[in-house]
Amino acid sequence: MGRKKYKFNPKTLNYERVGISIKDKFTKAIAYLSSSLALALIIVVIVINAYETPKTKALKRENQRLLTQYELLSKDLNKIENVLAELQNRDDNIYRVIFETNPIPSSVRKAGFGGANKYSQLESMDNSELVIETAKKLDVLSKEAYIQSKSYDDILKMALNKEKMLACFPAIQPIANKDLKRTASGWGVRLHPIYKVRKMHYGMDFSAPVGTPVYATGDGQVTATKGSKRSRIGLGLNLKIDHGYGYETVYGHLNSFNVKRGQKVKRGDIIAYVGNTGGSTAPHLHYEVHKNGKRVNPAYYYYKDLTPQEYDKMIAISSNIGQSLD
Repeated sequence: MGRKKYKFNPKTLNYERVGISIKDKFTKAIAYLSSSLALALIIVVIVINAYETPKTKALKRENQRLLTQYELLSKDLNKIENVLAELQNRDDNIYRVIFETNPIPSSVRKAGFGGANKYSQLESMDNSELVIETAKKLDVLSKEAYIQSKSYDDILKMALNKEKMLACFPAIQPIANKDLKRTASGWGVRLHPIYKVRKMHYGMDFSAPVGTPVYATGDGQVTATKGSKRSRIGLGLNLKIDHGYGYETVYGHLNSFNVKRGQKVKRGDIIAYVGNTGGSTAPHLHYEVHKNGKRVNPAYYYYKDLTPQEYDKMIAISSNIGQSLD
């Protein structure tokens, strides 16, 4: 039973018993209940922190496992980054050099991601720095891999085009001349056989009997078949082949044609036969190579059917200063 309280009343000069109102009783009850709840909450927090539940332990283990996986993933991404960098280096400094095209600028390969911060939703996660860094690496590698894939598509197209281009180069001799005995006169200043003056000889002469087959030295299209067998000046019967890529070849002093204007030919096709027409002093073929409209030394292009030793020998023979046959 609680202690009774009394209060002195100066009017009656007596001590009177003090009564407790319902409001005071309610306030005290609320205060007591609040204190009890606060104490209970403190006890619960202490117990939870001191003693983990099985669910809490499982969550912590899962978080640690995910953290370890992120760290391993980050290391794997670093390895992939190194491999991709090596592929990019080969692309820019080997493949594109071979095909004579410009490397992909670093500003294109390493371009960032514009716009708002796309990783803001990851900032609230545990270990957000690691998660965001990993996400950034994935995005950058994905873009670089896409660019590299497109680059290899371009290189494949260039390789196919290069194969076609190589087939069009005038890379063989225009007549059968394996032993080089038919090499008569080469590029350079020579004594003209008719005018007996020194003139520039813009081509190569191959001596051969009338009717010897003449071959297309590269893939192309016949653009001209002209001249006359009765003509005693110029190239007589002659034809021209456009090989594309700026290359043309001319075959002069022919006896007859084996192709028509506009006809497409392959390297090694018989296009005509050796003759003695035009300003010629003996049966032979006069052969020229034009690059971008200018005549160039044909000897520079016989890489397809001559060994290095045979090539050196041909250069020595064709450089012999003497009289040309036309």
